Amino acid sequence: MSKPNLALVGATGAVGSVMIEIINARENIWGEIRLIASKRSAGKEIMVHGSKHVVVELTEAAFDGIDIAMFDVPDEVSEIWAPIAAGKGVVAIDNSGAFRMNPEVPLVVPEVNPFAAKSRPLGIISNPNCTTLTMMAALGALHKKWQLTELVVSSYQAVSGAGSVGIDQLAREIAAVAGNLDAGLRSDNVSEIIAKAGISQADSPWGNPIALNVIPAAGGFQAGGHTSEELKVRNESRKILGIKDLKVSATCVRVPVQVAHSLAVHATFKNKLTADQVRAELELQPTIVVMDDPEKGIFPTPVHVAGQDPTFVGRIRQSEDFENSIDLFVVGDNLRKGAALNTYEIAELVAQELG
Repeated sequence: MSKPNLALVGATGAVGSVMIEIINARENIWGEIRLIASKRSAGKEIMVHGSKHVVVELTEAAFDGIDIAMFDVPDEVSEIWAPIAAGKGVVAIDNSGAFRMNPEVPLVVPEVNPFAAKSRPLGIISNPNCTTLTMMAALGALHKKWQLTELVVSSYQAVSGAGSVGIDQLAREIAAVAGNLDAGLRSDNVSEIIAKAGISQADSPWGNPIALNVIPAAGGFQAGGHTSEELKVRNESRKILGIKDLKVSATCVRVPVQVAHSLAVHATFKNKLTADQVRAELELQPTIVVMDDPEKGIFPTPVHVAGQDPTFVGRIRQSEDFENSIDLFVVGDNLRKGAALNTYEIAELVAQELG
């Protein structure tokens, strides 16, 4: 039986570049691999499984002969081109937010709801938001065992969640404050130091400095004072886990970390459970690494997790004052499992189905 043909739309972007790393690191199960990007990037050569691949321009013809297409492009691009690809019989796997809450588009995390990938009436499968994804493998396993009912989450999100512009902004600001021992010791002097270095806050994704700072806003503000990221955590968690009435409260914070999102999670379940039981259950999961010996300084941090595929979990403990509740700290690379890796794992699921 012939191997399915794969396309990567957005092959030259930040997530697309990570996707190519993942493709190269895994078994080649594909017939053709076609790299697609904007007209500006067309013609570039990228090595995939030891062979040079020329990037082609995003056009309708670019999907000819393709079975599965992964989209790592902005919402407005996916909104147009994912349906075009699906209309040509291609299974479109989209990493943007364009289709996540569409009831006819499954929102898939292979460790949690792989079955959902087969129900795709529009020919499109959606990849969850990176913040939601960071905790989903862990919560999916615990929900299956003890039935999740409530979730309180605080996220500490890396600047790469805002794209390469976020990475560049943090790097510039760090360089500006690095030699100033007074930076951050009095009100707003970080802003003054950055301005003197010729760095304009108007060019930043954020209205405040990110170096030596945390910004309690990730995403745009919506009705009720919630940010779009906070609502994604609520709505996407409900859809992925299949819990329509899951109670969720989220606060999303941008922190001066380049790669890897961290989440402090307070989860309440229908059935009784202990920290030891949770630890044992998570250790059974093939895509989770438990780092949980805090007295020895062993717990997950972004600088350790960056560049790795698994979800890392630590600080597992039973809540003192809330029945059937567990507190834990979860860290995941937002460019890998939070974006490219999960998208690719969905493509592998579909490839098995088509085979």
